[in-house]
Amino acid sequence: MAQPVQSGTEAHGGNHDSGVFPPFDNATFANQLVWLALVFGALYLLMARVALPRVEGILANRHKILNDDIAAAQAFKLETDHSISAYAKALAEAKTHAQQIAAETSDAIKIESDTKRRAVDAELTARLSKAEHDILDKRRQAMEHVADIAATATSDIVVHLTGTAPAAGDVNAAVAQVLKA
Repeated sequence: MAQPVQSGTEAHGGNHDSGVFPPFDNATFANQLVWLALVFGALYLLMARVALPRVEGILANRHKILNDDIAAAQAFKLETDHSISAYAKALAEAKTHAQQIAAETSDAIKIESDTKRRAVDAELTARLSKAEHDILDKRRQAMEHVADIAATATSDIVVHLTGTAPAAGDVNAAVAQVLKA
């Protein structure tokens, strides 16, 4: 003979024909409440004794690392600020020193230039004085011979034009008269 088909609840050995959702069944509610308290207590102890201390340790470690990094950054910032101020001071000192050297060099070059200019001026003045003296001497010498040259040239011209030589005293007197005028 064929056995009747069992419903899903009968197959598991429970007869729950009341139609109530099992967690809300009054017959099993106290039992479920005890298990809820036991599981909640076990999870609370597990969390309180194991998981939360680990999380707290991790957070404390992260907080310490963060504070250490902030302190290191502040130390680096102070060191950088100190280096920048030292650099600015050194740069200002170098600039002042460079300006001082430039002024000293400029003064030395000016003094040297003035000294050389004075020496060149003195040399040029001496050369100019000597050249003027030489020119006057040459002019004087030339003027001494002008009368002789003019007399000789005049005598040669008269000989060439007339064929007879004039008297030397007449030629010299005529040249002297022309040179005075």
